[in-house]
Amino acid sequence: MPEITGVRCVLLSSPYADADEREIRCCFPNGPKRTIGMVEVTLDNGVTGLGEGYLAVFAPLVFKSIVDLCTPLMLGKDGFDIARRVRDLRSLCDYWSLQGAARHVISAFEAALQDAKGKSLGVPVHELLGGAKCESIQIYGSGGCCDARHQFDRELDLLSGKGIGIYKIRSLKHDVWRTVWVLEEAARRGIRVGVDMCQNLADPPQPVDDVVAFVEAVHARTDQRMLFVEEAVGPDSPEAFRELRRRIDVPVCGGEIITTPKEMIERMRAGAYAFVQPDASVIGGISAVMEIFAAADELTIDVVVHAWGGAAAILANYHAAFAGGGALVEFPMLDFPLGREMIGDQGRIEHGRLLRPTAPGLGLTLTPDMEARYPFDESAVYSCVLNDPPPSDEHWKP
Repeated sequence: MPEITGVRCVLLSSPYADADEREIRCCFPNGPKRTIGMVEVTLDNGVTGLGEGYLAVFAPLVFKSIVDLCTPLMLGKDGFDIARRVRDLRSLCDYWSLQGAARHVISAFEAALQDAKGKSLGVPVHELLGGAKCESIQIYGSGGCCDARHQFDRELDLLSGKGIGIYKIRSLKHDVWRTVWVLEEAARRGIRVGVDMCQNLADPPQPVDDVVAFVEAVHARTDQRMLFVEEAVGPDSPEAFRELRRRIDVPVCGGEIITTPKEMIERMRAGAYAFVQPDASVIGGISAVMEIFAAADELTIDVVVHAWGGAAAILANYHAAFAGGGALVEFPMLDFPLGREMIGDQGRIEHGRLLRPTAPGLGLTLTPDMEARYPFDESAVYSCVLNDPPPSDEHWKP
């Protein structure tokens, strides 16, 4: 079987979104530019594969340091024995990072090996995982980091143009009238709305009472209903998710931050979520997401993969969704030219549905020219310190 002859850490930075959008103002202190981190593996048959770890969006140099630490362990090993390579990496990293940063890096190695194996065999990665369960999957637009009507209108126009009927926005507990406005404006276009309350970044996170009050306040002001509420309480409190599910009639979801299948499956069995959102660039790779799909089949819980990283993270999650039988996937709407170029025609959306990727491996494109045009900018990092308050919610009143 092909041996691993080379490993390269690839850090690239690309323009991202608009300077006046809420996520940029709050979380990108150096302006609208975003970094991604990938692992590139080379096999002795000359094939390369790419995988991504979400960690690099936040701490790219930490990502690179862990990749460098792991690299000697990979060289000379069988590149097709992916499960064994993951065990090797865990033997190196689990003592000091059973959960957290190293898991993101293991995710990148695992996906890179899946990509290289798929390309070596001339098949898409979902074929390595048992084959796609369908030819297309419903997709939802993930954006809503907006503080102005024209920003929402622009995103709603994009969704309408692609035939997408579900829109996820970001709302904090004081965004009551803003959320009402979006629910009603989207409904006029035949689009339903879910709400991400962004509590993955909150320290301390909001209590369940605050979420209940927010949902009740929004629903008292409109006949439209939220389709789901995501990350509404702190990620380290599964019991709070269970309580919230008992107290509101809106489906409660989460899980993008969880870094091991074991922890996510425990939460699924405990009834923390109506549906879960694993991310292949976080939880240990594509095979780890497949573990979640297997458990979800047993527990009759839906899996909606999180896909908010760069192109390699997005396509890794899409391939897992096709192989796992996912019924809904995420489409990041904020403009990211590097990601768009790398995905190319492997992320086609028609009539509101993502079409099955067909290229060998993950279907990524990365050229020396692209790397030259998107050089790594050490200042382009996502800060988890929310420090720019939004405009008054009174602005959204009718």
